Amino acid sequence: MENGIQRVLIPTQQLQDRIGQLAAEVSKDYAGKKPVFIGVLKGVLMFMGDFVQQVTEPCEIDMMRISSYCGTGSKGSVDLVMDISTDIRGRHVVILEDVFDTGRSLSYVCDYLLEKEPASLKIVTLLDKPEKRLPEVTLKADYVGFTIPNEFVVGYGMDYNEFYRNLPYIGILSPEVYQ
Repeated sequence: MENGIQRVLIPTQQLQDRIGQLAAEVSKDYAGKKPVFIGVLKGVLMFMGDFVQQVTEPCEIDMMRISSYCGTGSKGSVDLVMDISTDIRGRHVVILEDVFDTGRSLSYVCDYLLEKEPASLKIVTLLDKPEKRLPEVTLKADYVGFTIPNEFVVGYGMDYNEFYRNLPYIGILSPEVYQ
């Protein structure tokens, strides 16, 4: 096991298989709609790259970056660090997210993008952690790759203090690393 990884939660091939299924489902649902996929950086980078390569419909991509975490904990607020550059008014927008946990960040992103008046707004999340959702968050993902337990995960774009993003799988970080 890589240094600091307690165990592999989702191996590489299982990730790739599920991403292919999600891309096929979204492609079918957005046939003829030319969606705009908006990734929430930095954690979504690997997922977004693999996902959009398998989308069979013409599409655009854009990125935004927010900040809400420090180490393993939430800051309690969300800040917009980098905005999208695409005009999404009247467009079908699909948010791509790495992990949907408390819902604070994703709620912020949805509210922010809805102000730009898209024709529709849907969410694809690679990982869903419903146990960690804040009680006031009523938001639901439209497409979910995997529902996972409330454990600190890294790899495949997700990090701990910017490390572990380059792992080709999703692993559970050993508590000794962050305690």
